[in-house]
Amino acid sequence: MAKNNKIFVLDTNVILHDFQCLTHFQDNDVVIPIVVLEELDRMKKGNDIINYHAREFTRELDKLSGEKLFSGGVTLGRNRGKLFIETGKPFSKALQESFIEQTPDHRILAIADYVKNKNTGKAVILISKDINLRLKAKSLGIDAEDYKTDKVVDISPLHRSADMYEGIKDDMIASLYENGNSGLSIKDLKIKKEPVGHRYFILKGENASALAHYDPNNKIFKRVEKQRCYGIEPRNAEQAFSMDALMRPEIQLIALTGKAGTGKTLLALAAALAQESSFNQIFLARPIVPLANKDIGFLPGNVNEKIGPYMMPLFDNLSVIKHRFKSTSKEYTNIEDMVKSDKLLITPLAFIRGRSLSNVFFIVDEAQNLTPHEIKTIITRAGEGTKMVFTGDIQQIDSPYLDSSSNGLSYLTDKMKGQSIFTHVNLVKGERSHLAELASNLL
Repeated sequence: MAKNNKIFVLDTNVILHDFQCLTHFQDNDVVIPIVVLEELDRMKKGNDIINYHAREFTRELDKLSGEKLFSGGVTLGRNRGKLFIETGKPFSKALQESFIEQTPDHRILAIADYVKNKNTGKAVILISKDINLRLKAKSLGIDAEDYKTDKVVDISPLHRSADMYEGIKDDMIASLYENGNSGLSIKDLKIKKEPVGHRYFILKGENASALAHYDPNNKIFKRVEKQRCYGIEPRNAEQAFSMDALMRPEIQLIALTGKAGTGKTLLALAAALAQESSFNQIFLARPIVPLANKDIGFLPGNVNEKIGPYMMPLFDNLSVIKHRFKSTSKEYTNIEDMVKSDKLLITPLAFIRGRSLSNVFFIVDEAQNLTPHEIKTIITRAGEGTKMVFTGDIQQIDSPYLDSSSNGLSYLTDKMKGQSIFTHVNLVKGERSHLAELASNLL
């Protein structure tokens, strides 16, 4: 190992999170505990993203394989460090006294402890997305960090409500109402800094205000009107912005964030139904997070009975829209027909993989439970004419290895900001009920 670089010991969850992680440690050395290979071997079968990552990493490792992996290490490339695999090591006295069971996590700790003692005077850091494992490592005097490569540095924009321009002249706001189709330029509104990408604003004058959308292609502001779609009408500014974005064909990728009850999924589904004639299919999907890395096959019943409980929130949203109409109405019947013919498909996200995503209105609910790589995998499969909407609450994450800065929804919003086909709206006010809003704010 080189004299001045650091040594990073990798946990299994880092590799399952990003199978290309070995390329992100610059000129530092990387150690993979042998127990990690055991865990990857158990994870290689299956159709989930983590199974794919296990297989891909193993293939990459095979290209580097050789006896030196277990002794002098193999180089990871020019101006990069070396890769080592450490076989199992005996527990130190401190490990034995603290952790009786020889679990995979504790075996990783034993190897990290061994590497640290073998390389005195050198920074040895355990990299894990498991908070508890990092705490255990620190209790033994081993430095431990989260995998930071795809973490968002500043998530404050994701919490921001509507942007606001104050001091706009009332006559300018009046002209937006009178000539909304022509719009107003940055010069007209005397705005000094040009917005980047599709953005939504509240324009405030002394006695008047207006909701506005900035079109980056034509560089003009136009008034946003509250659009009613399939019986659903926006109740606040952020919902009006969301519906406007969902109905704009030039915006192909949308991130809707906000706490539970703000209407993210309901608005997206209503907009999709309103535009169903423009798309071959509407997909409404969500990850099955509670089952983590297990297959839903161990649950009793047929496929629908297995996945039913996890898809129920999506069916609830569809039910809200359906019951805005009489059962004999054209809209109600149309929804029923779309479900029966699979024109409207509500399904776990895993069941979507492998399908064509051309000319599809694709809504991914609970996207905060996806990794950055899962988000990328989904988006890169979009064909011509497809519109993608990702909804979620970055403060309500069910995955033990993700947080508000490392989840896929935050990553997507951070990386795509300013792009001409993307926009993000953060919904703040809960509209489910006064009770739900009160509980969300106080409990």
